[in-house]
Amino acid sequence: MIAKVVRKGKRGNISEVKENLAFWLSKTPEERVSAVEHLRRQLHGISTRLQRSARVIQLRPRKILRTLKP
Repeated sequence: MIAKVVRKGKRGNISEVKENLAFWLSKTPEERVSAVEHLRRQLHGISTRLQRSARVIQLRPRKILRTLKP
């Protein structure tokens, strides 16, 4: 079983958070996506696509119960 671990840490001061938010809001969406892509490549290596996974689930048909009022 996987142990659940919670770590508390300081988030930094509010002015730093506001500066980071203002910085990223000043960038265009293309620049933001480019930055995320750069971080993804650092973590996962250079690949053209992320791995995709799909699962097909077949459900049993359910019986529909209808109540008839007398």
